[in-house]
Amino acid sequence: MLVYPSGIDLSSAALRFLSSLLTARRRDLGTRWRRLPADRQALLVLAHLRCGHTYAQLAAGFGIGIATVYRYVAEAVEILAALAPDLAAATRAATHKAFVIIDGTLLPVDRISADRPYYSGKHKKHGMNVQVITDPFGNLLWASPALPGAVHDIRAARTHGIPDALAEAGIRCWADKDYQGAGGTVRVPYQGRREKLSAGQRAVNVSHAKIRALVEQAMATLKTWRLLRKLRCSTTRITTLVQAILTLHRNASN
Repeated sequence: MLVYPSGIDLSSAALRFLSSLLTARRRDLGTRWRRLPADRQALLVLAHLRCGHTYAQLAAGFGIGIATVYRYVAEAVEILAALAPDLAAATRAATHKAFVIIDGTLLPVDRISADRPYYSGKHKKHGMNVQVITDPFGNLLWASPALPGAVHDIRAARTHGIPDALAEAGIRCWADKDYQGAGGTVRVPYQGRREKLSAGQRAVNVSHAKIRALVEQAMATLKTWRLLRKLRCSTTRITTLVQAILTLHRNASN
């Protein structure tokens, strides 16, 4: 395999953040020697998450075995995922915001046509449903555990207890029509054909759409981590991958 120098579109803060976590982990374990120092392991993990490089590519580039790459990535992802905020923590942080925005995104996965639970009729592809909560500026506050793509957004939100958590905290939330019936503090646009809505209802829907558009910024930010654009791992690992990426983004984004 040919090897060439490449760059990662992340700031050095991301490398320092992850490297410090790995150094602390090695200190706690009493590790004396490894094939790569903590900063090189951190660089390897960032290349995997940000650029989507495969284990084979990383093994060739860093001069180590594929099994070692797998262990290094799994260790770092576990550490990062453990630091991701849960819904309760995100809700507490959101109490200081004017409102939040919720939306769902489909993370494509490599599945066959027989895997119906993972097929999203809305997106016409296989994937995993992840619910995202952002602040009024489109900054990521929380990402949910991943559910099969066939699960609709409203069902996913209820499964995670999002409407109840927001209502209990008194946090106003803007959402699209897929969350119709969520209740509580979740606000959705008026339903029906535009010509059948009153002028006031149309004006409300226009304002609602402008606010909701900010969540697209968060979705785009999430997809800058190229590993999430086409996941080829076991679906049981996707939740920890998303949580790890959320931790990196919140603590060391560029």
